Amino acid sequence: MVCWICKHSCASSKKNKSHLTLEEALQWSESLQKLMSTKYGPAIYTAYLKTEYSDENIEFWFACESYKKITSRWRRTLKAKKLFKTYIKPSSPREINIDNPTREALEREIHQPTPNSFDEAQIIVLRHMERDSYPRFMASSFYQKLLSHLSD
Repeated sequence: MVCWICKHSCASSKKNKSHLTLEEALQWSESLQKLMSTKYGPAIYTAYLKTEYSDENIEFWFACESYKKITSRWRRTLKAKKLFKTYIKPSSPREINIDNPTREALEREIHQPTPNSFDEAQIIVLRHMERDSYPRFMASSFYQKLLSHLSD
């Protein structure tokens, strides 16, 4: 039998500790930070959000994490403009819900961005996930099925 989420055989999942364990999945209930700091938590949470058509926040969060690692000023500027166009600009294809002062500050800073330019927007998005999508994930049949599968 193949796992519905990780696409590995159940037998090898139980023998191979490199696969998701029930213990790891249960730790996710402690906090969103705990979920995001585990090996499989971010991927499973993202998969859940995609089922709800609400994965723009986590995509933005990951894009910000990647953005912070850019050392070239030229590449940082290109990436900042892409992030702004994709997630921040009103009516953008993956627009995130942030307040106007944060949006306007980013628009002013976009031509000379720093590694921390998107920090405030990233914090806002993290708070949205903590209050909204994370509790829904924890209560979802998606998560309950995963726990059930792992406890078999």
